[in-house]
Amino acid sequence: MRPIRPGDRGPAVTEIRGVLTGLDLLPSAPTGDDDEFDAATERAVRAFQQSRGLSVDGRVGAETWCALDAARWRLGARTLYHAVPEPLIGEDVRSLQERLLEMGYDVGRADAIYGVRTSRAVAQFQREMGLKPDGSCGPYTMGALRRLGRKVVGGRPQWLRESDAIRQAGPALVGRTVVIDPGHGGTDPGVVVPDGPLRWTESDLVHDLASRLEGRFAASGVRVQLTRGPAPGSCLPDVERAQLANSLGADVFISLHTDGHANPEAEGVATYHYGTDNGVTSATGERLAGLVQREIVARTGLRDCRTHAKTWDLLRLTRMPAVRVEVGYLTSPADRGLLVDPRFRDRIVEAIVAAVQRMYFPVERDVPTGSIDVSELRAAVAAGRVATA
Repeated sequence: MRPIRPGDRGPAVTEIRGVLTGLDLLPSAPTGDDDEFDAATERAVRAFQQSRGLSVDGRVGAETWCALDAARWRLGARTLYHAVPEPLIGEDVRSLQERLLEMGYDVGRADAIYGVRTSRAVAQFQREMGLKPDGSCGPYTMGALRRLGRKVVGGRPQWLRESDAIRQAGPALVGRTVVIDPGHGGTDPGVVVPDGPLRWTESDLVHDLASRLEGRFAASGVRVQLTRGPAPGSCLPDVERAQLANSLGADVFISLHTDGHANPEAEGVATYHYGTDNGVTSATGERLAGLVQREIVARTGLRDCRTHAKTWDLLRLTRMPAVRVEVGYLTSPADRGLLVDPRFRDRIVEAIVAAVQRMYFPVERDVPTGSIDVSELRAAVAAGRVATA
């Protein structure tokens, strides 16, 4: 869908304003024409995007529209159940998932989708409360939820669960599956910057990065899948990229991008993981994002723009530790001068491999940032093959 922007008019704008009013982001009394995307509506949209962990641009694109549609629902306003093939989606589902997580039930990621895992967690709760374990959340189940407090104390339950899964997996990379996602592609080149007779595009640079990363991981014994080739006919939507990673049973998902800004002085690297403004997060995704960010900054000298929690579909719908890395600003002459150097891209690749390896180390056995020699990982794999030949 074409993003709805300031200055637009029509029934869609009226609907957007109605949702924002219901969320107390717009006054109930009209601030202008009901079908006008005015300055007050833009401010409300930006506030909504900020609170939901979306890209804050003041426009209503597909992802913001879906988030607005989901925000209509409050927990208890409707009966929730596992619907096939179109599951129920809404802010009420997310609230239920977060409540169950606080109580120690395993719903996976609080993704606002009432899927099989959420239904099973509700059924387990119902069974323990002496209710009919049908996996749906109606008035009786809601009443039981309101009467109970947290069951897990002394730490975030999802953090404990995910950390234990990583610990049990062991420290070796051999045999793991990593999905690498070069952003954009096809009809969407991403950031495009003319540079004299040259024309640098985000989609080309990140595919080169992904190909180099594929080679490094494969040499370390990792199974690797890219979400696209160098010249796809169309741009794969983020939802389908997440579905591909889930269908492959990936252990790690890494999405590669470069950034862009009207101000050429904007520069640096930032890494994103799934999370919301109320503290619900993918625990292993958050740790991986921190490791990737620190390794890249230490090995490349790029400005540290830190890690951030977002609810983008790409991060919300993947079921494994997932990060999106913005490896510099293509619109910055300084960053661009580095990114177009193949040797510099190799340093970024080595930083990401080292970060993934560190994620599988127990916290008490972690090593200093920048200390892992990726070539030693390859040598260890090669030695193992020789020994078993």
